[in-house]
Amino acid sequence: MKKNVLIVGAGGVAHVIAHKCAQNNDILGDLHIASRTPEKCEAIRSSVLTKGNLKQPGVFDVHRLDAMDVAATRALIERTGASIVINAGPAFINMAVLSACIETGASYIDTAVHEDPLKASEGPPWYANYEWKRRDECERAGVTAILGAGFDPGVVNAYAALARDAFFDTMEAIDIIDVNAGNHGRFFATNFDPEINLREFTGPVWSWQGGKWVSNRMFEVRKEWDLPVVGPHATYLTGHDEIHSLAYTLGVPDIRFWMGFGEQYINVFTVLNTLGLLSEHPVRTSEGVEVVPLKVVKAVLPDPASLAPDYTGKTCIGTLVRGTKDGKAREVFLYNVADHQDAYAEVGSQAISYTAGVPPVAAALLIAEGTWDAGAMVNVEELPPQPFLHLLGRMGLPTRIRDETGDRALDFDPAGRLIEEAPKAPRRQVAAR
Repeated sequence: MKKNVLIVGAGGVAHVIAHKCAQNNDILGDLHIASRTPEKCEAIRSSVLTKGNLKQPGVFDVHRLDAMDVAATRALIERTGASIVINAGPAFINMAVLSACIETGASYIDTAVHEDPLKASEGPPWYANYEWKRRDECERAGVTAILGAGFDPGVVNAYAALARDAFFDTMEAIDIIDVNAGNHGRFFATNFDPEINLREFTGPVWSWQGGKWVSNRMFEVRKEWDLPVVGPHATYLTGHDEIHSLAYTLGVPDIRFWMGFGEQYINVFTVLNTLGLLSEHPVRTSEGVEVVPLKVVKAVLPDPASLAPDYTGKTCIGTLVRGTKDGKAREVFLYNVADHQDAYAEVGSQAISYTAGVPPVAAALLIAEGTWDAGAMVNVEELPPQPFLHLLGRMGLPTRIRDETGDRALDFDPAGRLIEEAPKAPRRQVAAR
């Protein structure tokens, strides 16, 4: 049975989600996209139609919606007959959209942990602050709620689960590494919603080390990794959503997240933060106007979607796992490389939006076919990774592996058995400098 889909949000990630849902509308059925600015939704629909990405003729409607209004969201779900809701809006709306799904029985998918607009630096574990408190509600309602089903969080969680299932007897450390080696040609810009992006880095950096939460300052801990395709890049220890679920689901003593930053980004960010321009708390100007500094910064920065036409280069994002197999120490790096220009050619986006937008559609397809229809609230690593990664490979995000034998592609047969290419490179581990 077709599962009509409602996409909430109209940013860069929602743009990709809409294209990928359209490419699979033979399974996902009628498509609907809603936000407070229906003009943006209309532009996304126009892009889908212009590129001919509707797999078959069908419904693709646009709606105005304030997703913080639970009653309005519930009414829209009921009116559209949507049985799957993909929340691609800002993380501030997660709890409201989840409430509407619980009330209607629709499945819920998001790509990031919930945030309170006035609390940019909440303590760990983040999922326990909001989402996990509603597990019982989802279970009682029989509602599937898949949390953090983007790339990171999302695909990297599935990589960790695959490592557990296929490559290790014991896992001792997980390092998630996210490097964007692309160039958008702007003086300063963020690759997705500036408000959400910049808030990530203004508070303490939380990591899971020695089986406990450890706090550092942003840009305090630096490490250079030599990664496949993109080569050596400086990264910094960063707090990130997936650490907060993996620490509790996998039992691994050390889990860290590393993100690549250029000197230009660090310098501009440091100035903005030092001046208080990244604060989420309102201030009053000398004219008596109340403004939120972070929202002002967001208003003057480029729209992330506008970066796509001129973006060049590639991303490399993956999960590096150390542990033992058959009594021997080993290291495995599961990763994906995405190309900005390829993403633009296919769906009119840059690769950051592409890597975040494809996975929730894969999750929706797995719910539709029943494989991931859990009837409960789950994080991605609690679901079977093989069908997810297999589907992602078909949808534009193939998985590769680098280990002691070399570098090769991974896939799975219909029974979920691992298929590995013959190694195409000599032994070369992911090196930290």
